[in-house]
Amino acid sequence: MNQKDKAISPAAGAVNGSLRAVLRLEGLSVMIAAASAYFILGGNPWLFVLLFFAPDISFAAYAINARVGAAVYNTLHSYILPVLLGGAGWLLGINLLWQLALVLAAHAGFDRSLGYGLKYASAFNHTHLGAIGRRV
Repeated sequence: MNQKDKAISPAAGAVNGSLRAVLRLEGLSVMIAAASAYFILGGNPWLFVLLFFAPDISFAAYAINARVGAAVYNTLHSYILPVLLGGAGWLLGINLLWQLALVLAAHAGFDRSLGYGLKYASAFNHTHLGAIGRRV
């Protein structure tokens, strides 16, 4: 951890109050929209169930260090990857890609609705939606 990361408190850079509630509702909306689109477009229910929590395997990257863990976690939990995968799937006519995109978006929305935000490199529990876990 470098000096810059050490100077960041868990609450620095995190939203709070009504804005935090709006972002959590936004996550819930993304989850509902992505899951609905997946099933309306004929996605396989078993594939959805099988892959829904797969992005959480990214936690294993924290075994390397917090910076790598945050980068891997954020890659799989931001909305950027689903947009890229979904666009590629649509343009190339590859159903599996848009299905993966919608599952990833639904999972990211689910996590955000529960208050799990994108991670800062300072520690696993420092997120853009505030600190997670037990308060000491």
